[in-house]
Amino acid sequence: MSENEDPIWTRWSPRAVRALSASTIVAAVFVWWLVTSQGWVRPLFLPGPGRVVQTLGDLATHGFAGSTLWQHTLASLGRVFTAFGVAVFLAVPTGVLMSISEPVKGVFDPIIEFYRPLPPLAYLPLVIIWLGIGESAKIVLIFLAVFAPIVLNTRAGVHAVPREQVLAAASLGASRWQLVRHVLLPAALPEILTGLRVGIGFGWTTLVAAEMVAAESGLGFMVLNAKDFLATDVVISGILVIGAIAYAFDLFLRRVEERLVPWKGQ
Repeated sequence: MSENEDPIWTRWSPRAVRALSASTIVAAVFVWWLVTSQGWVRPLFLPGPGRVVQTLGDLATHGFAGSTLWQHTLASLGRVFTAFGVAVFLAVPTGVLMSISEPVKGVFDPIIEFYRPLPPLAYLPLVIIWLGIGESAKIVLIFLAVFAPIVLNTRAGVHAVPREQVLAAASLGASRWQLVRHVLLPAALPEILTGLRVGIGFGWTTLVAAEMVAAESGLGFMVLNAKDFLATDVVISGILVIGAIAYAFDLFLRRVEERLVPWKGQ
């Protein structure tokens, strides 16, 4: 084995990986087209790609359930990213404090670990009882799904900071705040960014549950409403839009990660 050869990972160039990803998407669409065009699955259960593309155009121009596709998308984006922003603002400091303060850990750890495995539908009735059926209930439901993974990843990242770095900075006279600001947060940034990626994924996963709460617009609401009319093409269109937005934001966070923490994995 040569000196630079990796014993475990197979290394490809980024261009080759992107080409493979594009080929995978093309192959999946081809299989989808083949299955539907040959009549192996009834259109009621799985409409073809052409039909779904046509439906996307109709949704963008004529809308569904009283709103266009753009209005549904903006409503969902507002809910998800409002909850995500509040979660980031609160979860990162909470994760740091849980790592450096045993009392804070004692307060938050049982609460987070108790509700984290629960599916959102389990505590959805309680959220409705407490907050009603307005926008706040939807945002809180998504917030709870996003908050826990960001806290846990932040705490793991701070725990992974080598103690020698902290002691070295403290020996140079760094205050507690300076240690957090200039040592702990930069060193924990890779795990924090991973937590953001996981958290936003949970946020989109919870969207449909959140929009069950007396929503009048939103991608999750559109999917649920279309289900009642057996409009499978609308259901698939909504799923594709949700997945595309979530994937695009994940790619954005990957680029941020590459820019801010290029040393990760080295």
